[in-house]
Amino acid sequence: MVVENNRQAEVDALSQRALEAFVVRARRVEEHSLAADWDALVALTTMQMTMVQLDDGETLIRQVFPDEETVESAAARIRPILLEGDSCFYQKALKALGYFCRELPQDAAWIRATRSEWRSRVSPATPDEAGYWVAVSNTLTGQNYDLDRHKLAMAWIYGDVVHHDTTRRDEGNAFGLFERFRGAVPLVAWAMVGAIELLNYIRALHADGVLQLRQEVLDQPVALKSTTWEHSAQLYFAPVGTQAPKDASLPPSKDWIQLGRTADLSGFRTEAGGQLLRPVRSTNMPELPSPEEVEAARTPAGGWKRDQLAAWGIPWPPPKGWKDELATRWKAEQRAGVEPTNPAPSPDPGPVQGTLDFD
Repeated sequence: MVVENNRQAEVDALSQRALEAFVVRARRVEEHSLAADWDALVALTTMQMTMVQLDDGETLIRQVFPDEETVESAAARIRPILLEGDSCFYQKALKALGYFCRELPQDAAWIRATRSEWRSRVSPATPDEAGYWVAVSNTLTGQNYDLDRHKLAMAWIYGDVVHHDTTRRDEGNAFGLFERFRGAVPLVAWAMVGAIELLNYIRALHADGVLQLRQEVLDQPVALKSTTWEHSAQLYFAPVGTQAPKDASLPPSKDWIQLGRTADLSGFRTEAGGQLLRPVRSTNMPELPSPEEVEAARTPAGGWKRDQLAAWGIPWPPPKGWKDELATRWKAEQRAGVEPTNPAPSPDPGPVQGTLDFD
């Protein structure tokens, strides 16, 4: 009885780890920009196309996909869920879910159907299951090639994106990069849909008390909302070779000088001989406008001219949230004591200005 209880405890723990690993990764997939529009993501899983009959009897076929870089980043996020050896592998999570729902017939039936669908969509056994295949002929050499959609997708994912698998690249090379990408889009999209749907099913079972996941697995950050790093701290400097502090909770030794308004750091050099501090703004960096200056630069139509945005370092077309990003950077410079374009005279020298140079 003791042995049996220990064995069940081991299976419980193993299944719990598989579910929690999947939840963390699936939540990161859920945060991807492609998943922001659920209907559009689902549409990508199908072969949606427009066809126009031309006068010469041929048919013009057109498909529109997201840009490759967006799909590439989605493929990177979903890839561990596709790999059998990874802790967050989809089928491991599904097996663990089946273990916890073994006495719940309705949930067990859903899990069996989901497993079958995943296998047919993500790991098709035949070209027919893959959805379509492409055949091309080289009129110069007389060679013929054919490859199904799944193999074309794998050639893009593992030959062009997350690895440089030469075997897969050689296999898909005759079809070209776009054909490999075209095969990969529905696979990546469907894997995202499947992962998010399983994630939501797990959430529902957790809410019903069938599963007892650790709350941090459901709450911990899994994707960055902002890539502006800002942190208040005390900075200390010491000559190269000075022993670094071993305990972050204790103040450093007397050999370390705290950076402050009156600190003299002119004698400090890096190993390469460069000056430790350099001016915050190089001569090539654009002047950051204040939020008021941004608003004042609007055109009569309510927008901004391309050359004005370029002067502020903003690409065209301007990305979403560019005004907030400019305002954040401008405010950070004000807090750091960087003088604005037209500074008001002040007797206060302000904080020490400079950025760290670790060259």
